[in-house]
Amino acid sequence: MQATTMIEAQLHQLATALAGEFDNRAQSLTDPAWYLHLRLWLRPLPRIVFGEGYGFFIEQIGVTSGKPPYRQRILHLTTREGGIWGQYYALPDPIAYQGGATQPDRLASLSREALIDLPTCGLAIEPQPDGQTYSARLPGDSLCTFTANSVTSYVRLAFDIGPESPAPGSPLVFQMNDRGVDPETGKTTWGPTMGPFRLLKQTAFALPE
Repeated sequence: MQATTMIEAQLHQLATALAGEFDNRAQSLTDPAWYLHLRLWLRPLPRIVFGEGYGFFIEQIGVTSGKPPYRQRILHLTTREGGIWGQYYALPDPIAYQGGATQPDRLASLSREALIDLPTCGLAIEPQPDGQTYSARLPGDSLCTFTANSVTSYVRLAFDIGPESPAPGSPLVFQMNDRGVDPETGKTTWGPTMGPFRLLKQTAFALPE
């Protein structure tokens, strides 16, 4: 019972940390040749979507690109085999929800039944020794695979979230290291090549009751 309570507390701590708007402006100004200025949202979904754990609608935008938000996806955080698991899902029509992260009322029509299962796109999430940082990785050396517009993509998913420093009140940093991979050569086809995007939390979103 005590172990279950600890995992549930860690799950809530992780969900609270992730719920918000993140931005890597400082990183993009320091290394503009390597890092685009990105803004990322993880908008909590109503409990009814998954019934347990925490669901998020995620999208991001290139701040200076002049283009609309992209990479709309769903993340479900839950417990699994005594640990924390993050399962990604695709949307049947991502464009229909474009901009939903800043207009959450548009997400009210989302349902678990409408989401597209991505069985290879699940992350094992481990709390780190500092008790505040969490690292998410695909099991083993696996790749997340999905097909869109008749094209199959292979992605190595990874993120870390935790305080920027041990100092009290230090901002939370979301380190995003998602990379496209050529399955034949193992080489990166897109994504950061000089280390992960480091996005600082700008705004916190409340988790659903």
